[in-house]
Amino acid sequence: MAETPSPEFRSGFAALVGRPNVGKSTLLNALVGQKLSIVTPRPQTTRHRIVGISRLPDAEIAFVDTPGLHHHATRALNKAMNRTAASALEDADIVVQLVEALRWTAEDDLALERIKSSGRPAILAVNKVDRVHPRERLFPYLAETARRHDFLAIVPISALKGKGIEDLRRTIAANMPKSPALFPTVELTDRSREFRIAEMIREKLTLELNQEVPYGIAVEIERIAEEDGQLAVDAAIWVDREGQKPIVIGAKGERLKRVGRSSRLALNEIFGARLHLTLWVKVRENWADNARALQELGLE
Repeated sequence: MAETPSPEFRSGFAALVGRPNVGKSTLLNALVGQKLSIVTPRPQTTRHRIVGISRLPDAEIAFVDTPGLHHHATRALNKAMNRTAASALEDADIVVQLVEALRWTAEDDLALERIKSSGRPAILAVNKVDRVHPRERLFPYLAETARRHDFLAIVPISALKGKGIEDLRRTIAANMPKSPALFPTVELTDRSREFRIAEMIREKLTLELNQEVPYGIAVEIERIAEEDGQLAVDAAIWVDREGQKPIVIGAKGERLKRVGRSSRLALNEIFGARLHLTLWVKVRENWADNARALQELGLE
């Protein structure tokens, strides 16, 4: 059970929203202090609502990583991701909009419009400020963004370098409602071990495949069991075209072996336990455009 908080204890949900590939997952991991959300250079990596819990002496913040909001969502998968992001925003006590320093795009406008429609108080986090040289170039941008909305605060950060993270965390905590803790003190995320294993495999796949297989990949854990002092995991990698299967497997299975090896090493470190990982590649035609398939794969 959570410890009894002080009368001034604050807690609640903070949704991280923004355009695709702006750094929301990197920010979640930095705020929580552990890798919960997978990160790749490719847009649309995050597909789910992922909660990571950060604790301060006088506050508990449940950060919610969301898929990037898309202007032109045509595939069923992209539409589902937009709905996931919108739902998380509606449930939040505070919204943190993440933008990139010196940039403001149409998709940043879309995210801000969703925030305005929700009526939720918002904080603007300006990411990648470590890339701005000289630093003075940032000041006109901050003044311009301040005119776009009545933000509670504007906080310059670098999610990758860890700069400004504590300032952002304290600013969010100070604006949370007074409330006892919502989660047990041992809990770090609302996501299961199976989910985190599947996501790590998908991260390594995305990094390995680069541009060869676009977005028609999903990972499903078929079996997980304790065997001989290690965790045995069987996972299916779903592709949506028959021609993608040999690409994922690679010549003599070498690519799939590399993905399995890098996934296993990363998961060993995260869970502090040895994993035995068996990967299979399966085809499900056009699953990213099939509402029933999305539901069965936990994406809707």
